[in-house]
Amino acid sequence: MFDSPLSASAYEVLGVAPDADDEALRKAYRLRLRVTHPDTGGDAALFVQVQLAWELVGTPDARAAYDRGHGFGLRQAQGAGEAEWSGWRAPAQRPDTRPRARSFGQPGGWRRERYLRLIREWAGRGVDLADPYDPALVRTAPREVRRLLADALAEEETARIIGDLGMGYTVWHDVSTSADPEDKLDHIVLGPSGLYAITSDDFGGPVGFRRGEIVGPAVAGAPITRLLGQARVVSRAARVKFGAALVVLPDGDVPQAITELGRIRSVPVAVTSRSGLATALRRGITGTRDIGGNELFDVRTRLQQAVRFV
Repeated sequence: MFDSPLSASAYEVLGVAPDADDEALRKAYRLRLRVTHPDTGGDAALFVQVQLAWELVGTPDARAAYDRGHGFGLRQAQGAGEAEWSGWRAPAQRPDTRPRARSFGQPGGWRRERYLRLIREWAGRGVDLADPYDPALVRTAPREVRRLLADALAEEETARIIGDLGMGYTVWHDVSTSADPEDKLDHIVLGPSGLYAITSDDFGGPVGFRRGEIVGPAVAGAPITRLLGQARVVSRAARVKFGAALVVLPDGDVPQAITELGRIRSVPVAVTSRSGLATALRRGITGTRDIGGNELFDVRTRLQQAVRFV
């Protein structure tokens, strides 16, 4: 949860400054435990966040490693060695001989490019930065800039999970659904369990559900309504019917691995954690229909002819 560009730092969760001494940190942790404990009327999700935050900064070694990896300069200067990889850079290509899903388009590519342009404009008026993914830089950037990076990371992680499902699956990333590149469908997945329209999101904290929509302090607009609208555009262009629509969120931000919301606008909809996505795509969700044989080939051909990328 602390690896997202949008999530609160361990220090923010504990309610102390990054340069607080060890005793102040320990007192803050004990206070936050009491305040957030469910037995005393606290929020269970926040209680878990407090415990995770303490695991990251509760000992000198853990705190030094956390500070180096997240750009907290004062303590970073006291640490030895290079800063740890933040996970915010584009993933390096690694040799992999396993059969993978057929993939078209660049997952997270549009948002990565936009992030790089905006971070340079914000930090240096368009000049080259030594490291546009430096944790200290990212942590202090405006939320709308960090949101672009968080969503790019989310799309890349979803693509990795789908790729590992094997050659029985085909996926299209960053699919254009209008003249506005912001209005794009993150992923289309075709496999034995059906045809899926998928969006990968990261709102920077836990979410809930109300009346068939995702709700939360940082949730803007209506993500599921937007996803279904994007799916409808592709459906009409390719003359295919989506079996389901999925929203993929970070593990710590949803109450369970797969939450089925039922049929919305006649399409089965579910919200999955990243760790629950592979299960949802392998077995399907309630209301989806298996696709095989000539139908699978026909749907793939129609999509291949109709899909355009941002």
